[in-house]
Amino acid sequence: MTDRPTVLVTGGAGYIGSHACRALTAAGYQPVVYDNLSTGHRSFVTGPLVTGDLLDGTALARAFADYNITAVMHFAAASLVGESMTDPQKYYINNVQGTLSLLQAMRNANCRRIVFSSTGAVYGNADSKELPEDFPCAPINPYGASKWMIERMLADYRTAYGFGAFCLRYFNASGADPAGGIGELRDNETHLIPRAMMALQGHVEFAVFGDDYDTPDGTAIRDYIHVTDLAAAHVAALKLLEQGHAGSSFNLGTGSGFSVREILNAIRQETGREVPHTIKPRRPGDPTYLVADPSAAKKVLNFVPRHSDLPTIIRTAWAWHQKAHPFRSR
Repeated sequence: MTDRPTVLVTGGAGYIGSHACRALTAAGYQPVVYDNLSTGHRSFVTGPLVTGDLLDGTALARAFADYNITAVMHFAAASLVGESMTDPQKYYINNVQGTLSLLQAMRNANCRRIVFSSTGAVYGNADSKELPEDFPCAPINPYGASKWMIERMLADYRTAYGFGAFCLRYFNASGADPAGGIGELRDNETHLIPRAMMALQGHVEFAVFGDDYDTPDGTAIRDYIHVTDLAAAHVAALKLLEQGHAGSSFNLGTGSGFSVREILNAIRQETGREVPHTIKPRRPGDPTYLVADPSAAKKVLNFVPRHSDLPTIIRTAWAWHQKAHPFRSR
């Protein structure tokens, strides 16, 4: 056991969760990872690991009891937009039902602080303005819909059960820990930057999905935020909950959007190499433009992205991918 406050980190063996665990440790907390390792990596784990599924209430109850959990950071979720379109049931079971199971375990353990990994996908196909938190949520794919349902659940748990709950809607998580050792690594990689890096290494073929969007260069525009900045925001939210804040929903982004072609150009500038690619039709469920208005998070969480300039994102991602090959088995 430890004298430090213990935080259960669901999905703590995954990309964002593992970075959050490092940030928690640096801030004086003890992360306890709860992960079924279906997509996470044992080698990414910081602190104790409880191997279990969110739907396993017995395993969850044991984790809360054994480690005297004081708060939860909830990252565990199925998160592929395309897959959610073809297999929505997986998303409603894993994400919504899994979160209900987690919340039940929290109530049983009298643990009422949670920082939830939400997404900009809750906004759906928004217009070209930077999105404030009060923009109507109208997700256009089951992944975004499942996250929006969880936000609604947490709002009700705040009101009825006194939960403190932050829902952090991040946009395109990217980059890797500058100190090395962990980064973006999935068996089925769909995210633009890591997939482009893998294409440079000859591991995959890279396609630009849609060059006929209503944007200056025809490719979709996104807001990219460094994973280290995301992790810092989660710790800031947790500290506010400890001070009695009830929580709310906040965007985590930079407020700047980059098109797919702009990202490929940035990769070329950083690596000196052109990403080989083809053009394919748009994917169902992909909005044209998704950029955050991060001003509320800056005001309440004191959130200022320090690593989210495009060169730093690309440089840290490329450094990780150049040494990631030995990690490609769990």
